[in-house]
Amino acid sequence: MSGLFGVVSKDKCAETLFYGTDYHSHLGTQYGGMAILGTEFTRQIHDLTHSQFKSKFVDDSGRMYGNKGIGVISAFDEQPIYLNSKFGPFCLATDGIVENGEELTASLLKAGISFSEVSRKGVNSTELVAKLINQGNDLVDGMERLFHLIEGSCSLLLLNRTGIYAARDRFGYTPLVIGKKPDAWAVTSETCAFHNTGFEVVKYMEPGEIVLLNEDGIVQRSPGQKKVSQICSFLWIYTGFPASSYEGINSEIVREKCGRYLARRDKDIRVDLVCGVPDSGIAHGLGYAMESGKPFRRPLVKYTSGYGRSYIPPSQHTRDLVARMKLIPIREVIENNSIVVCEDSIVRGTQLRNYTIKKLWDCGAREIHVRPACPPLMFPCRFNLSTRSIHELAARRAIRSLEGHDIQDVSPYLDPTTEQYNKMVDWIAGDIGVTTLRYQTVEDMVAAIGLPREKVCLYCWTGECPKQKAKGRPIPIEQVKRKAAPKAEESFTSQPRLW
Repeated sequence: MSGLFGVVSKDKCAETLFYGTDYHSHLGTQYGGMAILGTEFTRQIHDLTHSQFKSKFVDDSGRMYGNKGIGVISAFDEQPIYLNSKFGPFCLATDGIVENGEELTASLLKAGISFSEVSRKGVNSTELVAKLINQGNDLVDGMERLFHLIEGSCSLLLLNRTGIYAARDRFGYTPLVIGKKPDAWAVTSETCAFHNTGFEVVKYMEPGEIVLLNEDGIVQRSPGQKKVSQICSFLWIYTGFPASSYEGINSEIVREKCGRYLARRDKDIRVDLVCGVPDSGIAHGLGYAMESGKPFRRPLVKYTSGYGRSYIPPSQHTRDLVARMKLIPIREVIENNSIVVCEDSIVRGTQLRNYTIKKLWDCGAREIHVRPACPPLMFPCRFNLSTRSIHELAARRAIRSLEGHDIQDVSPYLDPTTEQYNKMVDWIAGDIGVTTLRYQTVEDMVAAIGLPREKVCLYCWTGECPKQKAKGRPIPIEQVKRKAAPKAEESFTSQPRLW
């Protein structure tokens, strides 16, 4: 996924925007971008593949002037994009994935709409979103139309002369949170960006909600739909930062609870120590240690924050390189010990097998018991850029090996009480080379998060998701109902403020 941050200040905003955006560096590895509006727009985008956001943007932030701006750490496309539209110029940053992007692009091209941000990967999805918004009668109408046109998800920040429009995707897969301090307002994907920049959380945006931030406060331009909330569970398990909260629930606490649930189901093994795979597995391991009473130790340590997250990069080569280089084993902690290894998840399994587990065996571990904090991943994510293929998932490889071919109905493998599920887990344990392997159950994971099951997205594990469109097809652009254009005198100050 990508990370979004926006700020509107009564004075210069570049420093706040720089640090607020940087606090999203754990979410993306491809591009970083900032756009600031003063007397005119200034915009800068850098490739982050081999460097960090801070090093690329520290000089740029000193040359960008204005009191409102948006920033993004992008997992895929270059952004924010700039569009001189019929509504006037604006900059746009997005988070999510438009699954029917090719179909929507074809519809716009047929209607005579051109695209400029095109690469070997295709049309820039943020530009596509901008062009879709531009089909509305006004910006809010365009955003509402966007929500009904796309399959997948899209949260966004749009910067123009009026202020910053923040829109959370209509099922709430990705979060947006509003913050306030005496001289500024901000919106963020990650609440960890608020702590050191001086903001206090004042609102967790609802799914489908659109708000406008400017120097005078916040106005709700379109109400949300709380009853359809389907926020991504993986935010708490892995993707999000430990200091961040989603829907008011802190990620670190959820991970500790996940570890406790794992320990409660582990009554038949004797171990010498518990560890978590740095960084996201550490809190899961701490929870396991607290519940089990076994000592928490660090047989594997991460070398500096310069090595990113091995799950996020788009290429397998880069993921493997990061996984191999970032973790250093400590033989003196490992040798002759039976170890519980708490991991956030097993996605593909290759890095865990080839690097993490191998390092422990090579340093003389006696037993290795792996405990992932979520169930086996069965379905590639439909709502953000993470896993994109069934074939890359470890659980699907196991099923393919056991069945002799791919199967459509995997329901017997979703139930931990079935023989098929146990055979699948045993196959994965053998594949990654561990003494035992036990996954978290869906029920325990949801209990650790603390929201009702219907309020969290479990698609990766169960295949369950809300019905977005009839028969899963997008609504044609020409069939989306348009509302009447706003009256000319309608303005920010004429509408009721939320704060």
